[in-house]
Amino acid sequence: MLKTFRFFIALFGAVCWLIALAHIIAGPTSIPGGGPVTATTDSEERFYAALFLGFGAALVWCSRDVRARSELLSFLLIIFFLGGTARIISVIQFGFPSELYTFLGVVELILPPILWWWRNEVLARQTNSPAGAK
Repeated sequence: MLKTFRFFIALFGAVCWLIALAHIIAGPTSIPGGGPVTATTDSEERFYAALFLGFGAALVWCSRDVRARSELLSFLLIIFFLGGTARIISVIQFGFPSELYTFLGVVELILPPILWWWRNEVLARQTNSPAGAK
């Protein structure tokens, strides 16, 4: 269970890297259904993409030692969940985005609680195992 969890967290981080790199390289043109862009919105998009790159890197780093980095992983899951709640605010103010971004919002609200539960299961099993593996 631990190896699978570690792999999934690392994969999650790698997917974040790929998404972030696409947004850094292509800018707002990487957003399906996006509209006209100013220099300000382009700058802002690439800035937040760089932060998402760091988010992915932090996930990969956490995957290397889940027990020791459990608190940071919890924090990252909360941040990801808050991203989903921010999309709800956008839906309230402007309506639903494209199907892709609606799907991503659902993922951002569902995935963190699942990973939180899974992390707790992994940590509980580590505590109960004789070796206490990483």
